[in-house]
Amino acid sequence: MTDLAWQDSLFSVAHERLSFEGYRRDQLDDSSWVDLIPGWVPDHAVLFAQLRDEAPWHQRTRVLWDQEVLEPRLTAGYALPLPPALEELRAAVSGFYGVAFDSCWLNLYRDGDDAVAWHGDSNRKTMWRPMVVTVSLGSSRRFLVRRRGGGPVLKEYAPGQGDLMVMGGRMQHDYDHAVPRDRRASGARISVTMRHTQEIS
Repeated sequence: MTDLAWQDSLFSVAHERLSFEGYRRDQLDDSSWVDLIPGWVPDHAVLFAQLRDEAPWHQRTRVLWDQEVLEPRLTAGYALPLPPALEELRAAVSGFYGVAFDSCWLNLYRDGDDAVAWHGDSNRKTMWRPMVVTVSLGSSRRFLVRRRGGGPVLKEYAPGQGDLMVMGGRMQHDYDHAVPRDRRASGARISVTMRHTQEIS
């Protein structure tokens, strides 16, 4: 996969690596929110290259209209204990939020044709307030949020370049999110997503 590339940002974010100082919370309603820290992993290019070359990537299939089709992205999963570079991220968010994140899933969007449709993360099926962490490495991609079941786009983000995004509260129950196809995308993006299996007390 060494042919995958991305264009780095011309703008840098000046703060300590993996620092939560100055994070921004977007309150979607009284019980749903999104936390954002631009450039949380300022040296994200190193981790991007490591995961691109070493993660156990595969392309899953799904049934759509009675036909089996390939998902438009590559994925890879890790169980605990995580590789050191991912464990560093997991320990930081677990400590800050007081949540034992215990799973890690990667998505590789190779170009603007790779995408993920509207959905809520599956841990909503077993939890009242699931929290989902995503660290975006490489190129920025559009990330859309709307009310569950349809309606207009309420929020649009463009995570990449080491940005941290944390979705919490009732967001997975009451809202959907998507990474749409975008022919204008400048290169590859890896999303490092962490979830927890124990309910938040």
